[in-house]
Amino acid sequence: MKFTERIRKTADSIWEKSHQHPFVQGIGNGTLDMESFKFYMCQDYKYLIEYSKVIAMGTVLAKDLDTMSGFAKSLDETLNFEMELHRQYAERLGISREELESTVPGPVTLAYSSNMIAEAQKGSLATLIAAILPCAWSYYEIGLELAKKPGALEHEQYGEWVKMYSSDEFGSIGKWLIEKLDELAEGCSEAELDHLEAIFLNTSRYEYMFWDMAYKREGWPV
Repeated sequence: MKFTERIRKTADSIWEKSHQHPFVQGIGNGTLDMESFKFYMCQDYKYLIEYSKVIAMGTVLAKDLDTMSGFAKSLDETLNFEMELHRQYAERLGISREELESTVPGPVTLAYSSNMIAEAQKGSLATLIAAILPCAWSYYEIGLELAKKPGALEHEQYGEWVKMYSSDEFGSIGKWLIEKLDELAEGCSEAELDHLEAIFLNTSRYEYMFWDMAYKREGWPV
């Protein structure tokens, strides 16, 4: 069994909770409250800024040009494709660019992104990938599952979201990260693998918490 197959199996119960969360299912069947989606778009935009910084750190930690190129491609995809979708959605939903940029990250957004950056700064490319992989991988899984729902791809509000996250272009990011982590895991001790698995599980938990935060529109209490 490859290492990523192992950690995906370990995290299955967490991922299943994310897949079945009413926010995610609401996107697929078109019933999600638009105010929750607006809240999500603003918070996710701020998250993606920090996520992009972590991807950029991958080019610094990379030991060969091919790996540097892979992270550079992922960074371009995130900054100029995924975030552009957020900007387009924001405009369509009546959220100004200024409002999007000035969004204050909520508690979960801040905790999630801070944890991700902290792991990346510890100096290991493997820990960096373990920290960001659940995001890229789970979104693609969710996108593919939602795309199977009748009318999901054509929905006036959420169809473009489903199209993007079920696209081969987006999926290629997660697939590349999976292959790279399996490569880096070869030769690691069991203690090192356990550490990477723990990071992966924590990020998977944060993914669920992010969906839940957006659904409930949870910001700072004061």
